[in-house]
Amino acid sequence: MFIFNSSIGKKFIQAVSGAFLVIFMLVHATINFFSVIDSCTGKFGVAGIDDKLFTAGDGLFKLGCDFMSTPVISIMVPVLALGFLVHILYGIWLTIKNIRARGGYNRYEVASKAATDSWSSRNMLVLGIVILGFIFFHLTHFWAHMQMPELLKIAPQLYEDNPYILLCNYFGHWWITALYIIWFAALWFHLTHGIWSMFQTVGWNGQTWFKRIKVIGNIVATIICLMFVAVAINAFVQANFLA
Repeated sequence: MFIFNSSIGKKFIQAVSGAFLVIFMLVHATINFFSVIDSCTGKFGVAGIDDKLFTAGDGLFKLGCDFMSTPVISIMVPVLALGFLVHILYGIWLTIKNIRARGGYNRYEVASKAATDSWSSRNMLVLGIVILGFIFFHLTHFWAHMQMPELLKIAPQLYEDNPYILLCNYFGHWWITALYIIWFAALWFHLTHGIWSMFQTVGWNGQTWFKRIKVIGNIVATIICLMFVAVAINAFVQANFLA
């Protein structure tokens, strides 16, 4: 098929899978940011110690985690994993192909605004590798203690009943918080290029809209990453100074 065999088709798949992941990160960042809102409303750490979803009186973050545990969202987990896999593999494949076409990593500059526009556009593979490494780091901290026990039908644990404890246990360590902030910075650089590149791939690269799309991409990337940073710093403060 054209979409799988042509360079344009592969770039289109990369753009679509990237769009899916941007939406996921925006939702994920919003739900996590509920913990910051809970800190402002005095509900940080408020969670019913039971197995029921959406217990009355729970903080917003706990309710958000309950939403992520609903059957509809659980079904989306393998789809999300597939999206990550496709995006990563196609990203690596396209980068290697471009490097070979140039005769080397820095053989010559491509006369394209998309390729020479920014530092992040020239280092998407490096940024992707850094982000991928931290994804595994993140999964061992959070997914393995919350979603995985549910998927494997393991008896409910404390973290499932009270996700605030999980936040504080990990972000309470300054070095983990620092590593996550570095990860969010790499994610920001990756997203600022990736979002407008995605629109360019599907044809939205006219002179009038090109700059506007870049601005929109920067705003979306900044909102996502600032919410993640706020969550990490807030949890660190809660664990070390307000507990």
